[in-house]
Amino acid sequence: MKELIRDLAEEYESLDGVVSPLAEEQWARKTPFASWTVRDEIGHLAFFDGAARLTAADPGGFSRHLAEMATLPDPFEDTLARGRALSAPALLSWWRSEREGLLCAFSSLDSKTRLAWYGPPMSARSLATSRIMETWAHGQDILDALGRTRPPTVRLRHIAHLGVSTFSWSFLNRGMTPPAAPVFVEISGPSGERWSWGPPEAADRIRGSAEDFCLVVTQRRHVEDTSLETKGDAARQWMRVAQAFAGPPAEGPKPGRFA
Repeated sequence: MKELIRDLAEEYESLDGVVSPLAEEQWARKTPFASWTVRDEIGHLAFFDGAARLTAADPGGFSRHLAEMATLPDPFEDTLARGRALSAPALLSWWRSEREGLLCAFSSLDSKTRLAWYGPPMSARSLATSRIMETWAHGQDILDALGRTRPPTVRLRHIAHLGVSTFSWSFLNRGMTPPAAPVFVEISGPSGERWSWGPPEAADRIRGSAEDFCLVVTQRRHVEDTSLETKGDAARQWMRVAQAFAGPPAEGPKPGRFA
């Protein structure tokens, strides 16, 4: 867990470095994700970092939180309300407080500890990994809105692993039967290191950069707008429905949007 918590902290700091110098006008800029603003993206992270802190530090409090959310007419919209009501400095302060609380609470947990969440319970390791993924993905939205890029890091391996782990779920979540054929994923990390999952002898294969793979499984890019190479029906189908994050089926960007 120590390495995972360290990487989560580094992902937080990386995004903090992007948003902390922004002018007020930039906080109101629309991102490609659901027409959210930069403010919405950080408010969303703050809310769910706070929820993750709560489930780790106060399970009873999280149960009460779930019950309260169930009474709201539009619970997801409510997760954005607080951030929209705060000034940029106050929003940053809230997010920093929640994420520090999360890091502190998770640092004392065993990686296999089961934690309540909005769907089925998750292991502490899985929930921490999902926070890395969420921070990176919403950070990508913000960078796209600002017209900026960032260098890939080894933290992408966590996101790629989550993407592979959600192979079957990505289909089941859409009411589809997952392909029976295994898929071999071989991607390159930022320094050229090779990361792989699945049987090397599989006929269905995905190759390319870790960054492109992570952009696709988090639905920040359409596979056709990346350099990923797919071979076989199972691999091609997967890259069109891949969804590494929880929730109902989502539609990523159309091909050509980021060509």
